[in-house]
Amino acid sequence: MFASNADVQIHYTDTGGDGTPVVFAHGFFMDGSQFDPQLPLVNEGHYRIIRWDARGHGQTEAPAGQAFTYWDLASDCLAVMDHAGVDTAVIAGMSQGGYVALRVALAAPERVQSLILLDTAADASTPEEKGDYASLFSGWCDPEVPLMPMALQLAPRLIGGTEADQIPWINKWLNSDRLRIREAGDNLINRDSILDRLDEITCPALVLRGDHDPTSTAQKSADMASRLVGARGLVTTVADAGHAANWTHPKPTNAALSEFLFLFGTATARRRAAA
Repeated sequence: MFASNADVQIHYTDTGGDGTPVVFAHGFFMDGSQFDPQLPLVNEGHYRIIRWDARGHGQTEAPAGQAFTYWDLASDCLAVMDHAGVDTAVIAGMSQGGYVALRVALAAPERVQSLILLDTAADASTPEEKGDYASLFSGWCDPEVPLMPMALQLAPRLIGGTEADQIPWINKWLNSDRLRIREAGDNLINRDSILDRLDEITCPALVLRGDHDPTSTAQKSADMASRLVGARGLVTTVADAGHAANWTHPKPTNAALSEFLFLFGTATARRRAAA
């Protein structure tokens, strides 16, 4: 299915049903299928799972050369909800998807029942990170530069887990249009910090990270959780997992998601928590 937001056609999938909607936003270099391991939640907890592809990723179609921000992606998320007929939902995001989820909560708090923030942060890129990203995207978007060595170097850091966990994504990268990522890369490099606005977000929030995640560090996660009223300063850690804990370690991740959704997955639970 596709939802429209101006001249962007946003691809999404929807399990349907009348359960509480959980809208998932994926990480960089990924797509909505990143949340395949979370699909069992549909039957376990009677949830409706909606997954969408960000600009420059998956099957979403956006004009080439058009710059955008994570605020624009938050607008895309709301457009998906509109098209799916969803007034309010649990908004879940991994890595860059978490950047989006937080901005959805700031832009349209009345539409967010609760937040699930997986291996993500709320700060801007540091100068060192900007340099590393610029170097990566410069090579990635140059057809003359062999992609395989970069993919093999990136996968352990971006995904973690085992070779078997990484191979499906490496294969996708090798068979994709590598130039599509350019504007998304610029967005990642130049993203704004929203750390100082996190206290505006009052809905329940789960902050979860893999304990070996080199990107969303323990300090970044703790700082974010301490500023989110609904997170109560708590960070859930998935043992032995890297940056994509939901993909490589679905059992403990889904257990944490199930517990959180049971408590805070409905508007009623949200009102009860705020009382």
